[in-house]
Amino acid sequence: LGASAWAPLPIAPIAPPLASAFAPELVARGKLLASLGNCAVCHTARNGVPNAGGKQLETPFGTVYSTNITPDAQTGIGSWSLEAFVRAMREGISRDGHRLYPAFPYTSFRNTSDDDLKALYAYLMSQTPVRFRPPETKLPFPFSARPLMAAWNGLFLGRNTFVASATQSAQWNRGAYLVNGLGHCSACHTPRNAFGAEKTGAAFMGGGSAEGWEAPALSSLSNSPVPWSEDELFSYLRFGHAPLHGVAAGPMAPVVADLAALPDSDIRAMANYLASLNPVEANVDTAAMARQYEHASAITGTPSGVGARLFDGACAACHHTGSGPQLFGAHPSLALNTNLHSATPDNLIRVILDGIGSPARPELGTMPAYRDSFNDAQVAELVTYLRQQFAGGKPAWQDVAASVARIRATPVAE
Repeated sequence: LGASAWAPLPIAPIAPPLASAFAPELVARGKLLASLGNCAVCHTARNGVPNAGGKQLETPFGTVYSTNITPDAQTGIGSWSLEAFVRAMREGISRDGHRLYPAFPYTSFRNTSDDDLKALYAYLMSQTPVRFRPPETKLPFPFSARPLMAAWNGLFLGRNTFVASATQSAQWNRGAYLVNGLGHCSACHTPRNAFGAEKTGAAFMGGGSAEGWEAPALSSLSNSPVPWSEDELFSYLRFGHAPLHGVAAGPMAPVVADLAALPDSDIRAMANYLASLNPVEANVDTAAMARQYEHASAITGTPSGVGARLFDGACAACHHTGSGPQLFGAHPSLALNTNLHSATPDNLIRVILDGIGSPARPELGTMPAYRDSFNDAQVAELVTYLRQQFAGGKPAWQDVAASVARIRATPVAE
C-alpha cells in the first residue's frame, strides 16, 4: 500500500526537437533498433499510420490500447525529453508520471544500453508527427488503479536483468543482449503467473501466448519433433522459414519481417543464444530425425475419411509428402511442423481459418484462408486428420470442434 501511494513526479515537457538536431548516423542506428524492438508492430492499429498507436492488445486483465509514439507534441511523445523516454523504457513510467502497464515490455527494455536508447529516441523523434489520440485503456478495478503498478514493479521488475556472462562467447552475449533486451522474446515465449509477470527459472522461454496464438517454447520444453539447431534458428529468423520446422505465421511473421533490417551477424548471435537454451547433443543427427518423422507420416496407410478428402482437395498441392512440385513458395513439411506436435490445436486452427496473407518474406508465398469455405465440423475433421497423419504417436486432441468454434468466434486482433 505504501508503494502504491507513491506517485512518480512528472518530467517537464520540452519543445519538440527538430529532426535535424540528431546526427544521421544516430538516426540510422535507431531505425535498426526500432526494427529489433518491433515498435511499429504493436504501436500501429490495423490500417493505421505506423507508430501512431491504437492497436488492441488483449490481456487476461482487459484490453490495452497501444500509445502514439510519433513526435506529435499533443498526442504522441514530441514533448518528451530523453530522460522521460529512458524512464518509460526502463521503469514503465510515462512523462506525466502515470504508470504504464507491462503489456508494454519495459521489463525487457530495461536491459537496453544508454547508447541504444539514445539512438532509438533520436530515430523516433526524427519521424513525421502524427496527430492521433488512440482509445484510452480502461481496465476493470482493481487493474485500473495504475498506482498499484508500483507494487508490481517492486515484485517483478528486476527479475530478468541481463548481465553479460564471462564464461560465454562474445557472440552468445550479443545474442542474449538482443533477445532479452529490445528483442523482448520472452514477453511472448514465457508463461506468466497470476499477476501477469513472466515466470522465471525453468519456465523461462517455456512457451506463452501472443494475440491468441501459442508462442511455442524455445527451451528444453519445446514440443518440436526435431530440436532447434543454431542454423535452423538463423534460417527462421532471417528468412522466415526453417526447413526442419516450418514457416513464420501469425504474430511472428511481422517480427521476422522487421528483423530483415538487422545484419546477419546480429541474427546469428540471436540464433546462437537461443540454441543454447535447448542444446543439441553433438551426436544427434537432426536431419536423420527429420527423415524418420517424414517417413513415418508417409507409411501410415491410405488415408480415408472426411479429413483426408479435405486435405487432398485444399492442402495437398502445397503440403504433399511425395516428390511432386513445390508450388507457391515454401514447401513446409507438416510432419515436422511444431503446430502439429503441440499440446493444443489452436495455432493449426488459426492458420487454417485465416491463412497467411502477409508472409514474413514475399518469396515464402501466401496460404489461403478457409474461414468462409469450411464450416466448424469440416475444420475439426481436417485438424483431427492432420494430427493423426503427421504427428504419429501424439495423443489425439480433445474437443477439437469446441476449439474451432471458440477460435472462429474470437475477433481478429486490430
